[in-house]
Parts: sequence; C-alpha cells; structure tokens
Amino acid sequence: MTSLSFKPLLPTGRVYFTPGAEEAAGGIAFLLGCISRHQSGDWGEVCPDDAAANDHALRHGGRILSVYPLDPARPRGEGTRIWVITEADRSATTCLLPEEY
Repeated sequence: MTSLSFKPLLPTGRVYFTPGAEEAAGGIAFLLGCISRHQSGDWGEVCPDDAAANDHALRHGGRILSVYPLDPARPRGEGTRIWVITEADRSATTCLLPEEY
C-alpha cells in the first residue's frame, strides 16, 4: 500500500464555488482538482507576470490567481476557463468563471 502526504504551499481559508463555475465544471469534483493544483503552486495558464506575482505573494503575502481550462481542446472564450483566487489574507478561496469576476 502506498501512502501519500500532501503539504499545501498555501492555506485556502473557506472555499467557495460560484454557481456558474460549478455548472460549467459539471460539479465540484473538477473544481476540487483545481484547488489542489492551486495549493501545490501549479498556477495553470496564467501569464508569466501573474505567475511571478503569485510566487511573490507566496513569500510576502498578496492575492493568488490560478487559471485552468475546463477543456483544453475548446477555444478560449466565455465559460472555458476557471479562475481560482485566494485572498491576500488567506481567509477564502473562490472558484469562478472569469466573466463572474
């Protein structure tokens, strides 16, 4: 039997899912995977500047944003990406569609 241990890089605080994100993802299972990636420092499809800002925020505080495709084969557009945002004070993390921001 294999045992895995996971120590997240950042606390999420309370976790929220917008109705739009939950519907687009087809439930919370996909969103929980996004949260896990986010906590591990896999920022997904953010631009290099946002990735650098996230790395800085891990060390010095600040908001952290990750972006994950719902279906990598679909072209970009409304309803094709999930944003995961952890507040600067680490009190909450929200999964939402970009158009819900």
